[in-house]
Amino acid sequence: MKRIECFVGLPSQAGILTLEPEVAAVHILDTPFSRSETVRAAARTATAEFSLFYTRQTELSLVHFALERMLQVADDTGAAILYADRFLSKDGVVTPAPVIDYQEGALRDDFEFGGLLLLRTSALKEAASRMTADYEAAGLYDLRLKMSQKGRVEHIGEFLYYEIESDLRKSGEKLFDYVDPRNRSSQIEMEQAVTDHLKAVGGYLEPVFKTVDITEGEFAYEASVVIPCKNRVKTIGDALRSALSQQTDFPYNVIVVDDNSTDGTVEVIESFLGDPKLVYIAQDPTWHAIGGNWNAAIHHPACGRFALQLDSDDLYFDEHTVQKFVDAFRAQDCAMVVGCYRMTDFDLNPLPPFVVEHREWSPENGRNNALRINGLGAPRGFWTPLLRRLNFPTTKYGEDYAVGLRISREYQIGRVWDVLYTCRRWGGNSDSDLSIEKVNANNFYKDRIRTWELQARIALNHK
Repeated sequence: MKRIECFVGLPSQAGILTLEPEVAAVHILDTPFSRSETVRAAARTATAEFSLFYTRQTELSLVHFALERMLQVADDTGAAILYADRFLSKDGVVTPAPVIDYQEGALRDDFEFGGLLLLRTSALKEAASRMTADYEAAGLYDLRLKMSQKGRVEHIGEFLYYEIESDLRKSGEKLFDYVDPRNRSSQIEMEQAVTDHLKAVGGYLEPVFKTVDITEGEFAYEASVVIPCKNRVKTIGDALRSALSQQTDFPYNVIVVDDNSTDGTVEVIESFLGDPKLVYIAQDPTWHAIGGNWNAAIHHPACGRFALQLDSDDLYFDEHTVQKFVDAFRAQDCAMVVGCYRMTDFDLNPLPPFVVEHREWSPENGRNNALRINGLGAPRGFWTPLLRRLNFPTTKYGEDYAVGLRISREYQIGRVWDVLYTCRRWGGNSDSDLSIEKVNANNFYKDRIRTWELQARIALNHK
């Protein structure tokens, strides 16, 4: 008896139609899997032991015995969802495209499974029966969250199929999809789905926060602009000029932390040392990364009461950014503040999505939604006494996300809805065009951060 039937979300060019005789039937659906009703319809229709979902609108070709292999792993593990590595064809060039392991904190709605999912039909039907919302964009996301609550999600680290790459943008151009205002309605659905999931697994946090006494401690400076850098000779001068030209009604300074630059960055920094507001930290040659550079700044005796982010290739929007940050801390009783930024190219010409507000960060549910999104916004400011107790992880990716999640577990994160920051996108950005292996490593680490944070929140709720 054939154990698989296939479902294709919308008619496509898919070579999946040639899967016979491996599958019992191929069902072409009229609507995409993003719709809840499409998922429920597939669950109602499915009669075989396993349901194969192909979620792309491009051609699919299987490696020999791919389905047999997926069934073997399904039998061995009892998994509810199985997915595999694959090859991608871009402009006729075929390259390996591995994916990463699923984990408890893999809550991003854009988690990359590839286009092919093998679902245990009994688990599919059970999860679909609990899908009460009618989503237009979050249907498949809602399904996999619900299936993961009661069943195993298994990554088969073998290349089992070929698909055509439909998104040819560089990695850096994809980073901001989740904050593009054009996608706001979809993001609201994704937030609802993940919030329901967190409630089901015991990781949801009510909007109740610890209070902050921002007068704690003695500080010579009310604020410090922290600029970690390494080999940024083209941009560090602009960043320093932006930071040093701020107008405030309180004393502030600028702490630049150089991590052993070799391209002339140090010489540029030294040209600014005549300004008494500048504090220069030269790191020793051991491993620091961005997180370690931040730790050096916040533990420096000259660090101010509030530590404010400025990346070494970005700029503050105007001379009032530092003042607006501190005003927000004073008014909102919070341990961290996030502003809004505008996107530009290197020459400050606007780029889409232009102004990024991070509307997904709400006082009522931001701390829960933060486990889904890929970043907490920019620029970021921190209350230094708390930051000195927590510290940043010593890593060069995700360090700000990790500490922001940790803060949000207990404390309110405030918002400034003005544009405070100019985020320059150019070829020198560390995330401008990464290999798939590097993208996978970054995503796996952030999922691990989410896993640890989710586990801590579940334990907190148990108390």
